[in-house]
Amino acid sequence: MARESHRRDDRQEKKKIRSRRHNPDGTMTLRDHLYELRHRLALALLALLVGCIGGFLWFAWRIGPIPSLGSLLTGPYCALPSPPRIEFEDGVCQLMQTKPFEAFLVQFKVGLAAGAVVTSPFWLYQIWAFITPGLYENERKFTRIFVMLASVLFAGGAVLAYYVVPKGLAVLVSFGGDQFGTALAANDYISFVLVMLLIFGVSFELPLVVTMLNRIGVLPYRNLKKWRRGIIFMLFVFAAIATPGTDPIGMLALSGAMTVLFEVAVQIARIHDRKKDREAVADGWGDHPEDYDFDEPAKPDKVNTDDVT
Repeated sequence: MARESHRRDDRQEKKKIRSRRHNPDGTMTLRDHLYELRHRLALALLALLVGCIGGFLWFAWRIGPIPSLGSLLTGPYCALPSPPRIEFEDGVCQLMQTKPFEAFLVQFKVGLAAGAVVTSPFWLYQIWAFITPGLYENERKFTRIFVMLASVLFAGGAVLAYYVVPKGLAVLVSFGGDQFGTALAANDYISFVLVMLLIFGVSFELPLVVTMLNRIGVLPYRNLKKWRRGIIFMLFVFAAIATPGTDPIGMLALSGAMTVLFEVAVQIARIHDRKKDREAVADGWGDHPEDYDFDEPAKPDKVNTDDVT
């Protein structure tokens, strides 16, 4: 009984250490940091495990009106015309299994990737909470918004990639002409699709990165305004490299989406810096910058009474 009471008191003490109300400075000893790291990692790994199991099962079964992951991932491949895609005797579109347990490993890989994406708001928050302990309530709110937006943007990029991949895949398999038939191995094809989803998803995180760098003062609006054309040009270059084949539709889709998201981030940085500079002017230690239009009426020049007759 005494041991259980001691464990309960120990858990309560650890909760107080992680609480902003009981620990306003967020200070911890090395031992407390290690306990906190173990706690956060355990929660993050538990979320990944649950997501992986769910994704593994989702690969083979539908979830209500949502198709199975297997059907979603093989969709771009099955959309290829035949020929060049080789059809089996029963006419069912299938990937080839060239190694023992290849199907199981592919299903596990897809389940892990899907679980990581679906549970990303939870495990990303655990990582962020360990890096910045003792957050204020407004900081916690901002963190939750940041994590949710990161997840939504990544999902948006993955959805765009899903519609771009079939066109790029059709271009890639057409290079062989009539001399080649297309019967893709499961592991190679799934790896290609997952890489494209990852590239598009990470690319859509650009506005969050720009916004965060702006808020911490590393990337002010003045620099963004100066470098805007060069950055947009580099976005088109990146899109041309990242999209498969020579398909211009995929390149324009990725570069156009990234340009719009970047411009949104630039305008957010403009509003943030203008507000910060206005506060500096109000405090008396800043001047009106030339990059912003404050819409303030100009002060009339002081009249020299000596010149009035």
